[in-house]
Amino acid sequence: MKYIVGIVRWLVGLLFIFSGLVKANDPLGLSYKMQEFFEAWHWSFFDNFSLYMAFGMNILEILAGLAIIIGWQSKFFSRLLLILIIFFTFLTSYVLFSGKIKTCGCFGDCIPLTPIQTFTKDVILLVLIIFLTLTYKYIKPIFASTSSLFILIIVVGLICIMQWYVLRHLPFVDCLPYKVGNNLIEEMKTPPNAVPDTYSYTFEYEKNGKKFHFSEDNLPDDLDSTYEFIGRKATLVKKGNGLTAAITDFTLQTPTGTDTTQAILQTPGKYILFFAKDFDNIDRWKSMFEAIYDEAKSKQIPLFLVTAQMHAAEKFFPTVPLLQCDATVMKTAARVNPTYIIMQGPVVLQKISFADAFKVMAFLKK
Repeated sequence: MKYIVGIVRWLVGLLFIFSGLVKANDPLGLSYKMQEFFEAWHWSFFDNFSLYMAFGMNILEILAGLAIIIGWQSKFFSRLLLILIIFFTFLTSYVLFSGKIKTCGCFGDCIPLTPIQTFTKDVILLVLIIFLTLTYKYIKPIFASTSSLFILIIVVGLICIMQWYVLRHLPFVDCLPYKVGNNLIEEMKTPPNAVPDTYSYTFEYEKNGKKFHFSEDNLPDDLDSTYEFIGRKATLVKKGNGLTAAITDFTLQTPTGTDTTQAILQTPGKYILFFAKDFDNIDRWKSMFEAIYDEAKSKQIPLFLVTAQMHAAEKFFPTVPLLQCDATVMKTAARVNPTYIIMQGPVVLQKISFADAFKVMAFLKK
């Protein structure tokens, strides 16, 4: 029995450590996923705490996984793992059966799993962890109690430092479609074998106090301004194969609202996109940005400030070329706010956090 317990504890522990490390590489990604659940449950008041919750969840996963492997406080941590996996199984079942959220993000963006794959994984883990809670007495410590405690404290400290670092300097591994080396124009193309979902639509109108429902095929010939449009209902007729472009909603607009995405991405040579979603902490980077802008201008390297707050950008930087982008898209393209993205045509050459802006200056001075 102790050999079986040993195999199970290592398997469960390593999976929890791996899951926690993948998400600790990008705690903001987990916090955004939490916000999706909060929105679905109408719990938006938790949004302001989502990053702290993600930070703590990653630590808890790694801590529990490591503790069960080294055999420290096995009774407590086997039960903690059981609580965690019950919670995770609830989340994955909600994703699978509600359809309100596309993925649960159990392994972050680096290892995307379908809802059914994630749910199956959690059910298997649930069975294994129940087994551990019933057989925890067979789990023998690898180290002395004080040594185990010291190891766990050191690991928790390292995970805290790691998460602080990536929140300030960008993730160590970028698994998103805007990562270094990607051609953004290619990432925006729909796969040739993609089959979209097929919908039928029913339109609701009101005329003379009466409501009418029309399908696309039976709109009345006398449909005119006397009919007041109420709404439209979409019904899924045939499910597609789920294949879509990696980037679906990335647009760059001029201050007047003109879509200039393709023109910007087809700019010959090198140029810089400075993603500043907002200007809440502008004092931390404004002077360095202005120095970089002046240097880029002297080297005839175009630099565009991309923002979701055009009016504020025009106020702070009236002479800098500005582009507007959706805030949600910007959070995906640049995890740290703000971030410099050095481009070569449509290809991402470098992504540099404002905290490492000296690297941008070094690039310009080459």
